Amino acid sequence: MGYISWFKEHAKKHKELMRRLEALSDDEVIEYFRFENMLEKEPDFCPLYKKNKKCHDIENLNCYLCACPNFRFNDDGLGLKDGLVLKSYCSIDSKDGKQFKGKSAIHQNCSACSVPHSEDYIKEHFDRDWLKIMKSVPIGFEV
Repeated sequence: MGYISWFKEHAKKHKELMRRLEALSDDEVIEYFRFENMLEKEPDFCPLYKKNKKCHDIENLNCYLCACPNFRFNDDGLGLKDGLVLKSYCSIDSKDGKQFKGKSAIHQNCSACSVPHSEDYIKEHFDRDWLKIMKSVPIGFEV
């Protein structure tokens, strides 16, 4: 599955879940997206939930911003870097991020970064429409 297909599919899941949570306040929505709660109440939201596994090994993981607003991608590539196709990168060049070089492409590896998963960060960028927060993520695609 490419970045854009995952992105569109996740946007649909997020929108449906937000529809079910529309009676909650913004703070209650953010609390609802805490990893432990999502694991219990929304086991189909993330494939890692079925394995009882976190995408980031951090305490107080919040899954509202599954995918980071600072991530940039294009399945067709964003240019060449070191002779490989650059597929994704971090727009803030997070010190905890790194890049993975495959046989023909470079991908951003965000697994050590916790930037979008703290409730303070989520509250600062919160919008009930996940796509509004994520509008700059796909490069060259309208979502």
